[in-house]
Amino acid sequence: MGRFDRVARRRKYNPAQRRYVWRFSIAMTAYVVVLFACTWAGRAYDPHGPALFLLSLLPALPLLVVIGVMGRYLIEEGDEFIRARLVTAMIGGIGVTLAVTTVWGFLEEGGVVAHFPTFLAFPLWCASFGLVQCFLNLRDRLMGGGE
Repeated sequence: MGRFDRVARRRKYNPAQRRYVWRFSIAMTAYVVVLFACTWAGRAYDPHGPALFLLSLLPALPLLVVIGVMGRYLIEEGDEFIRARLVTAMIGGIGVTLAVTTVWGFLEEGGVVAHFPTFLAFPLWCASFGLVQCFLNLRDRLMGGGE
């Protein structure tokens, strides 16, 4: 039994959640390693052409895996309440991300703000997704449903 399995069992995760944590951890570790390696290689070698294209693209690949891992977790999660809760938080995160990027885009077009780097859309969605989950939990506790 691996370390992640022991931690997951202590927290009483179900099998789908344990698989999710394991897959997510691997993908995010890969992202950090690839990002640092590509950043280092880009600074050390000043690549051009196909090499620059590849170094620019590689950090996105583990994040695409993360998106797939999240989708797979939704499919594998057997608890309908947890699945509905995640979908609600994901849709809320999408709404916040669309609102922020739309408003920012108009402000950017008017020259009021600097360019928004589009690679930050996924981290913005992740933060929004997490905040919506916090809001849902707080709402349930205040309404007496989260006991």
